[in-house]
Amino acid sequence: MESIIKLGKVTKSYQRGKQTVEVLHELDLDIARGEFVALMGPSGSGKSTLLNLIGGLDRPTSGEVEVAGEKINKLSASRLSRWRAEHVGFVFQFYNLMPMLDAQRNVELPLLLTRLSASQRTTNALAALELVGIHDRARHKPSELSGGQSQRVAIARALVSDPTILVCDEPTGDLDRKSADEILNLLRELNQQFGKTIVMVTHDPRATEFASRRLVMDKGGLVALAQA
Repeated sequence: MESIIKLGKVTKSYQRGKQTVEVLHELDLDIARGEFVALMGPSGSGKSTLLNLIGGLDRPTSGEVEVAGEKINKLSASRLSRWRAEHVGFVFQFYNLMPMLDAQRNVELPLLLTRLSASQRTTNALAALELVGIHDRARHKPSELSGGQSQRVAIARALVSDPTILVCDEPTGDLDRKSADEILNLLRELNQQFGKTIVMVTHDPRATEFASRRLVMDKGGLVALAQA
């Protein structure tokens, strides 16, 4: 299968005063187009750092990160920003919705960076909300939505630009079991029916049952690769 994400000898270090802290150590990883990968491991193992590198939110200290045919570690800041808007949809644990905007307007936000007309932005946002099963809440603000509904809005926002990959950081971490399973079922449906490549960081062993592959990290490297 075609690889859509390739990491080669990736190292990521941070400076803490005079100390250099290495979070990732010469990590190699290939993810095929259309995979749903669950990334697990203890806190501090480098999971979120790896996710940030894949999503173009951070750059490696050394090594190469290639996503969707582009070596993103070599892009300028402005080109990386444009690449990210086109290719990556982000889903976070705490939704990151704008509290003063209703669901439709929250979903439209990524489209403000495009040349789409206002009417087309509305059409696309409503289509994304319908896809995630929350079209009837389009005019509700985040304070009027449950946690599961808010995460559906966040997923619709991630999907509205038809990104190449979905990058999910603990997408069910703030949800009860029933809502979490509904969100995981939605992600699996997006993967299986619409072919979306998904990389998900999770601490929830149950979440790995919905993925096609499980990766386990510890101390800045991959320690296990197995079918979920």
